[in-house]
Amino acid sequence: MLHPYRLTSTLLGAGVLAASSWSAPAAAQGDLLVAPTRVIVSGAGSSEVVLSNIGNTAATYRISLELRRMEADGNFKEVTETEATPAEKAALEMVRHAPRRITLMPGQPQAVRISARPAPELPDGEYRVHMSFRAVPPAVAPEDAAREAAAAGGGLTIKLTPVYGITIPVFVRKGNLEGKAGIANAQLVRSPAGAYVELDMTRSGQRSVYGELIGKSPSGEVLFNMRGVAVYAELTRRSVRVPIASDQLARLRGPVRIEYRELPENGGQLLADTTANLN
Repeated sequence: MLHPYRLTSTLLGAGVLAASSWSAPAAAQGDLLVAPTRVIVSGAGSSEVVLSNIGNTAATYRISLELRRMEADGNFKEVTETEATPAEKAALEMVRHAPRRITLMPGQPQAVRISARPAPELPDGEYRVHMSFRAVPPAVAPEDAAREAAAAGGGLTIKLTPVYGITIPVFVRKGNLEGKAGIANAQLVRSPAGAYVELDMTRSGQRSVYGELIGKSPSGEVLFNMRGVAVYAELTRRSVRVPIASDQLARLRGPVRIEYRELPENGGQLLADTTANLN
């Protein structure tokens, strides 16, 4: 999401092809553009997500809610309803959205409405579901199916159709919640695949934290930046790897101040900082 927003591409009949996550004000996959990529609802409130078809043909998308947990490496694990905790079950029960299926013409945007109705007796806290927008493959016309069967000599044919989707987190925050962050154990790692800064993020409080990691030289020059770094409420610690390009690596000299800040569009508040020698 990268972070916690997960982009997936699946081949029907062939299983999962790939999965990755990222975080940004807007996300695109296939011909679908979604904004924003994080939704926060305060108490019994509402919000919306805007979907846009940036392709050249009409497209249909199925919209559903899922449960996912962040793991210590920042990846996500899908959670079934039978595995869900009481808080996760409560999140599924309180979040509503409409519509559940949408067809967009090229260049057409449409809003998906999201609302939350937490029960009065529900303890204060942060509750989260993940909203999935998944493309529905167009039906194969009978004449096209007959043509494909003829080309295969009348035998069985298998057509692999890519199905694209975007998943974003939806947070419901009940009560006056705080979240604090920390940075520890920052070090530079060189590997055959490239260099990266590895560090531990810590979190305390009743809610998740979210922002960007910025590395600065003693003079204040920005040496590296990684947006969309989150530690969700189910974790108190996670590891992060910030990729370092060759030109950035050449400038990592002396002590580096690493800041964890809210994104500029969210105020840019400093959440945590540390200084490390990354030579």
